[in-house]
Amino acid sequence: QVQVVESGGGLVQPGGSLRLSCTASGSAFSSYHMGWYRQTPEKQRELVASISRGSSIIYADSVKGRFTISRDNTKNAMYLQMSSLKFEDTAVYYCKAVLGLSASWGQGTQVTVSS
Repeated sequence: QVQVVESGGGLVQPGGSLRLSCTASGSAFSSYHMGWYRQTPEKQRELVASISRGSSIIYADSVKGRFTISRDNTKNAMYLQMSSLKFEDTAVYYCKAVLGLSASWGQGTQVTVSS
């Protein structure tokens, strides 16, 4: 069972960019299905993007063309490159690692888009 930690959040102006990282401890990272989720006080946690162990990718419609998910199995890491950020991208972003019926969540990293 991996443990995951997010980093890279912060304050950014609309139109700006940020890169989030999720690093995993434990073994067999390459076998995990990984995903980025986000949550605000007003909304339930929602999928932003996911990447399978075979690198199949899914994006939420709201981030298509602006966000890019990737993984580096040699570094036990997953990334989310966020560009053209909008006010509505403000949220706590969480990393999730799934293997079979097991899932691990990170503590989240805050992304605030504000002028």
